[in-house]
Amino acid sequence: MKKDIDWKNLGFAYHITDYRFVSNYKNGAWQDIGLTQDNTITLNESAGVLQYAQTCFEGLKAYTTVDNKIVCFRPDLNAKRMHDSCEYLVMPPYDEEKFVEAVVKTVEANIDFTPPYGTGASLYIRPYMFGSNAVIGVKPADEYKFRIFAIPVGP
Repeated sequence: MKKDIDWKNLGFAYHITDYRFVSNYKNGAWQDIGLTQDNTITLNESAGVLQYAQTCFEGLKAYTTVDNKIVCFRPDLNAKRMHDSCEYLVMPPYDEEKFVEAVVKTVEANIDFTPPYGTGASLYIRPYMFGSNAVIGVKPADEYKFRIFAIPVGP
């Protein structure tokens, strides 16, 4: 059942939704946690993202079609772009197929926040990754967080 939201008057702002996807990189491998309702992140003051700006993100949208299907426009290209950004920033890329699967899981888990057809609104999906462990010397982090959240946004 769709959430009771004024779909036609949404701006582009953060609105908490029910679920987000989380995966952590530690000891040289990605460990999928999956969907969580926890929207908080605790970081060391010396986290790689804070000290050396080791982070990247993507943005894409999910829409409701006239026949009531939910679609995303080419999430595989977002996965490829994020993969390339990670390599450039010396971050361990998240697998592109798993990226698309994580986007689908996040959208499905927040389906009630996907605006109805004809409102001009959409479900904005924000995959992002950052260095999460304490790093004080000039070097890449050893641990990373890959997360995806979704929010309803206006036209």
